[in-house]
Amino acid sequence: MLAELSIKNFAIIEKLAVSFEKGLTVLTGETGAGKSIIIDAISLLIGGRGSSEYVRYGEKRAELEGLFLLDGDHPVLELCSEQGIEASDEMIILRRDINANGKSVCRVNGKLVTIATLREIGRLLLDIHGQHDHQLLMTEDHHLELLDRYAGEEVDKALKAYQEVYDRYLNVLKKVNQLSESEQDMAHRLDLIQFQLGEIESANLEPKEDERLEEERQQIANFENIFEALQNAYHALRNEQAGLDWVGMAASELESVSDIHEELKKISESVTNAYYMLEDSTFQIRNKLDELEYDPERLNMIEMRLDEIKQLKRKYGTTVEDIFTYSSKIEEEIERIQNRDSHLEKLKIELDSVIKDLCIEARNVSKIRKSWAEKLSYHVQQELKELYMEKAKFDTSFHIKTTDSRESVPVINGTPVQLTKKGIDVVRFLISTNPGEPLKSLAKVASGGELSRIMLAIKSIFSTQQDVTSIIFDEVDTGVSGRVAQAIAEKIHRVSTGSQVLCITHLPQVAAMADTHLLITKQSKSGRTMTSITSLSKQEKISEIGRMIAGVEVTDLTKRHAKELLNQANLVKNSG
Repeated sequence: MLAELSIKNFAIIEKLAVSFEKGLTVLTGETGAGKSIIIDAISLLIGGRGSSEYVRYGEKRAELEGLFLLDGDHPVLELCSEQGIEASDEMIILRRDINANGKSVCRVNGKLVTIATLREIGRLLLDIHGQHDHQLLMTEDHHLELLDRYAGEEVDKALKAYQEVYDRYLNVLKKVNQLSESEQDMAHRLDLIQFQLGEIESANLEPKEDERLEEERQQIANFENIFEALQNAYHALRNEQAGLDWVGMAASELESVSDIHEELKKISESVTNAYYMLEDSTFQIRNKLDELEYDPERLNMIEMRLDEIKQLKRKYGTTVEDIFTYSSKIEEEIERIQNRDSHLEKLKIELDSVIKDLCIEARNVSKIRKSWAEKLSYHVQQELKELYMEKAKFDTSFHIKTTDSRESVPVINGTPVQLTKKGIDVVRFLISTNPGEPLKSLAKVASGGELSRIMLAIKSIFSTQQDVTSIIFDEVDTGVSGRVAQAIAEKIHRVSTGSQVLCITHLPQVAAMADTHLLITKQSKSGRTMTSITSLSKQEKISEIGRMIAGVEVTDLTKRHAKELLNQANLVKNSG
């Protein structure tokens, strides 16, 4: 849940800090008081599009910060782990600073992140639903996504199996298309890769050759330092009265008394072992001195060879191993082009086989979707009944997107189909709001009040399946009143039992159902407009709901109506 929100220098808000509770929190206030500005601030905090216009006039930057508390194994914790963000104590702190030049700085638990990462994390924490979401609901491109979300794991599993075959299909199709290019293009390609292969082969590269040459170059370039150091070390150990003689003398003296005491024996053995190790090292130093040879011609040859390898790396890979890999790849391609006809025939046979598998998987995904679409229709209609749209009918139409091409595409029921990563289905939600009317696309629903209820019905269904910790409803009750308003209020409160819900509303029925009521007001101070937020007591709730009922003047009668509305709301909440 969103536990705390801090806003500074954002639009008309100078400084604002507010704590939120579980359950349903409503935000009310006069039009223009700044309710939507607070939602805009939260939207930007979770990765929404920002601009310099949000920065309060005369200030350098706007600062937004939010504390989210998590319950249990929330999926956002795994995402944070993938991004290298520490997320202990089951809490996440999001911060976003918007500068006057329009640039943003985003942080999650103090770690700098991109806007894309902030948006991805924010999507798992909070879902904002406002009047603009009506448009999203009416966009048919999103209906398939909503259906798949409703179907959940069953369709996810089937879709994963389909996508594995779909990726194979694209891979084989790409190879077929490459081999089906014009003779002239193929000849040009063959000339190019044959030249490249010849260039690589003529270089006679050896595995890790560059590493060995680099090491040898270092040795030759530092010949004098190495020779002097080895010679000095040898003389220090091996000359007359040098280090090795003294260690040998010490070993002999200790060995003569080693039988007297166990501790002396151990010391003697240690010194003797050290003597033999030093003696072996002197032999190695002497051999190395004998091997050392300064050869300036060899250094020139190494430099030339490394330069040749460097030129090959620029063209074919960052390491010698990469060059070998590229060489093998173009060898296979040369063989394919030179034996083009036989390879093309084999690929087409493979493509036909993959297409058959693809059709089977696509039909399976479609079958599962249609089964869940029936359940969704029933579920939505039940929700709509509770919102006094008992005569409404909701359904999902399916059709397959076809294509004019008949080459290398699946054919289902005799028709060539256009495949996507999501399958063959094009899904559209349909509704009839009145008896006798045909089912129409949601985009044809004219009434704003009906659309609000349809949206809320669908949102109620999906809120139980989302992992978000908080949901915000921004004036989703537009265009309704009376018993419909009461039904919407009860529906919103029911959603809040599973997720924290913040709701901006102008309906007294919704405000009465609140567990927490926040009043947004604005006032002028030193010639500047400021927004403030206050948590209302029981008596203050009565006055505010009375204002929402009556308008400007709150009378004793409207206060009694407000009390009655609150009492009825408590009865509904307690009965639930």
